[in-house]
Amino acid sequence: MRVPGSQAVPTPRNAAEALAAVHAGLGYLAAADAAGLTVAEQADCLCALERAEAVRIAARSSVLAAFGAAGGYEDDGHGSARSWLRWQARVTGGAAGAATAWSRRLAAHPAVHAALAAGRISPSWAREICDWTDLLPESARDDADVILLAAAAAGAELNDLAGLAEEMRARTAGPDRDRDPQGLDERSLRLDLHWRGAGKLAGDLTPGCAAALQAVLEALGKKTGPEDVRTPAQRDHDALEEACRRLIASRCLPDRAGQPTQIQLIMTLDQLLGLGQSRSGADADWAPAGTGVGLDGTGTQRGGADRTYPNVSCPVPGPLADEGDWCDASIVPVVTGHADHDLLDQLTRDLVPGPVTAARLRDLLLRHAVTLLSGPGGLAARLRTGTLTGPAASISLPLDTGAGTDTIPPHIRRAVILRDQHCGYPGCLVPPAGCQVHHVFPRSQGGTTSVVNCALFCAFHHLIAIHQWGWHVTLNPDGTKTAVSPDRTRTLNSHDPPRAA
Repeated sequence: MRVPGSQAVPTPRNAAEALAAVHAGLGYLAAADAAGLTVAEQADCLCALERAEAVRIAARSSVLAAFGAAGGYEDDGHGSARSWLRWQARVTGGAAGAATAWSRRLAAHPAVHAALAAGRISPSWAREICDWTDLLPESARDDADVILLAAAAAGAELNDLAGLAEEMRARTAGPDRDRDPQGLDERSLRLDLHWRGAGKLAGDLTPGCAAALQAVLEALGKKTGPEDVRTPAQRDHDALEEACRRLIASRCLPDRAGQPTQIQLIMTLDQLLGLGQSRSGADADWAPAGTGVGLDGTGTQRGGADRTYPNVSCPVPGPLADEGDWCDASIVPVVTGHADHDLLDQLTRDLVPGPVTAARLRDLLLRHAVTLLSGPGGLAARLRTGTLTGPAASISLPLDTGAGTDTIPPHIRRAVILRDQHCGYPGCLVPPAGCQVHHVFPRSQGGTTSVVNCALFCAFHHLIAIHQWGWHVTLNPDGTKTAVSPDRTRTLNSHDPPRAA
């Protein structure tokens, strides 16, 4: 390992001077012209920065342990050092959790902490050593850390250290182990959701779970043809999504609070009725705007990026990100409404003075009932929390929930499956169980839900090749299919057209 040449640096006299020196040194390297350095100088910098990262983790862990032990986070009204870090250091929950985990880990492994502080071992190797020795009896843990650190300093590779740790575990294990030999005690999985529903998955899998997942990824993550330019990591991601999609579609999952997994399209009554359009007469407020479409697939429905339902711009909650998710889904419409307390007061003033005739009452109610249910507050909250007054007692109210309706009726689905037999993309043979029904001519452009406008496609060719990459597939009258690339430079045919008689 190269050691960069350096001149003597004055020893900081306090924490503030030490931090200033750290910022100054790293700031210099960040602003320096790295391309102007020689290869040897670049290598020296990289090795030194790795050692500096090890020292940084050791220093942060020491300070964080002391901060937590003193309850310093309580001075700012927080309940843990982790939540305080998220707020003050402006880091994600995962980063704050990792920092506190390092603090606990190194507190239990003082020899590893000392090696990190001296820059003698990298953080990734240090974590492996801690994980291995955590499996040993507590009485043997410190000695095992020292032995593994010495072996690493002598030049042992990570695999050598793993073998040595396993030998220690075998020798120190009693006849009746407290821990499961298959590692079930160490199993974990964490899904962190962040921006726009995306997430990050991390975990420690048991051998059986890892083998099962590997089998799924190998089966569903293969390249599907020359047009498949996904990286191996992208194919593994799509394979996991496809496996989950098939599990959900098979209806093998338990209901979620009594409700099967499905899409819920939530809209306000204002949006559904299109009250902004010009109308006349009291009864006009009750007439839905536009022809729209029933969720049974008849008529036309606006779709695409804005996720619309009859003349309603309405984002759909959940993981839907592409127009392809709408092609073959079960959708449940949910209409919400609110109470307008100002309007309630106005209705009271209109009714109190003068005689209340049936005609006058009917006109008032008919003109204002829709607005009453879709104003800025919640009618349900006013009824349920009668001890409160004003808009403070208001919450959203579901006014109507429709029955779940498949966008592809069963009889059309059966006919499309019988005709296509497998994915309709040229060269792809994924069976119907792994396919979705796609509208060849989009419904957002007037395409109908019919056998002649629907075709089977696997998840990759449907959601990625067609809806993300822009490939266009045509269903020919003779049953063949033609796929054209987005730039129209490539044309693929499912098979040669029949010869003329």
